[in-house]
Amino acid sequence: MGGTGGAGPSGAGRQPAVGGGQADSSLIIDESGFPKKGRHSVGVGRQWCGQLGKVENCQVGVFAALGCGTKATLINERLFLPEAWTQDPKRGQAAGIPASHCGFQRKHDLALEMIAHARQQGIGFAWVGFDGLYGSDPALLRTLDDRGERFVGDVHKDQRIDLDDPRPVIPPPARPHGRPPTRRQAQTPAIRVDRWAQQQPAEAWQRVTLRDGAKGRLQVEILHRRVWLWDGDEPQARLWHLIVRREVDTPTEIKYSLSNAPASTPAPRLAFMQGQRYWIERALQQGKQDVGLGDYQVRGWRGWHHHMALVMMAMLFTLEERLLHQQTRPLLSGTDIRALLNHFLPRRDITLAEVLRQMELRHRKRQSATNSAYRRQQLNE
Repeated sequence: MGGTGGAGPSGAGRQPAVGGGQADSSLIIDESGFPKKGRHSVGVGRQWCGQLGKVENCQVGVFAALGCGTKATLINERLFLPEAWTQDPKRGQAAGIPASHCGFQRKHDLALEMIAHARQQGIGFAWVGFDGLYGSDPALLRTLDDRGERFVGDVHKDQRIDLDDPRPVIPPPARPHGRPPTRRQAQTPAIRVDRWAQQQPAEAWQRVTLRDGAKGRLQVEILHRRVWLWDGDEPQARLWHLIVRREVDTPTEIKYSLSNAPASTPAPRLAFMQGQRYWIERALQQGKQDVGLGDYQVRGWRGWHHHMALVMMAMLFTLEERLLHQQTRPLLSGTDIRALLNHFLPRRDITLAEVLRQMELRHRKRQSATNSAYRRQQLNE
């Protein structure tokens, strides 16, 4: 088995959970690590595990989430196989890895697979988002651009940009009888994105509000400029957007992003698109908290993918229930739905009245915390 494909149809009488080709819908790529012991679980190895914040023995899945506004759910995945697995056919065969998946693929390749698969399935999204791991790969960005996919991707602070068209050309020979050059050279110097941001005056930063949250309005300051990107090989550089974002409360935390959105796209819109990557992080967190994304004991390829398929179906069900009841229960969460299912399913540890009492208590605490955050924010303005 490969990934699980699309999110599937909604239930009778329900509205689609997310996406549907809306202008604010996006397909966001991210990865998640699952700490494991031993060496027999498929794909396990010493690699970076975000959950632990260090290199550790773990499995890593690359995930795609479909999001629209504040709603997001996981819809596809790929298990990353380190080279130690793809170079050991017997080990892969013992774990049940299909022959078609035995070749090494980078996480960037898996991401491109899922994006293409989503389009093949007719899933609607207006742009693709990803973090600096993927945005730092020039080939991925250019492949998406060539496919006509709009993207907003983070890049690292050492990303080099050109403020003017570098107009790459092959220079003339240095000597009349010498070997002629074959590689193009830029006609303008490139600069790192962090250096460029440091050179901008204070008044160049524009404050925008991204969204309302549980801790008040999320406000950020942004820089925006159209910049040229050249990979050192193509005959022409590409003209894209650069968005630099810093938090108002923590101005030392700065994000840099590139986008091939239309030239007329306003800077606040680009900042909003960049900020939507937050929701796949929330989706992965909710998957682990609410439906056991990382809670499995399987070792083989098929078992791992079956578990992820069940998790994504459960996440879609949870999201649809929240949408179905958003008018009467706007704070309904995955934890609430689990508590209700524990009552209505055959095992009934507590009464329905007690389930609802505990849910109301959780909602009052969450609403009180939100109201308090907004009051503090207003006092500081």
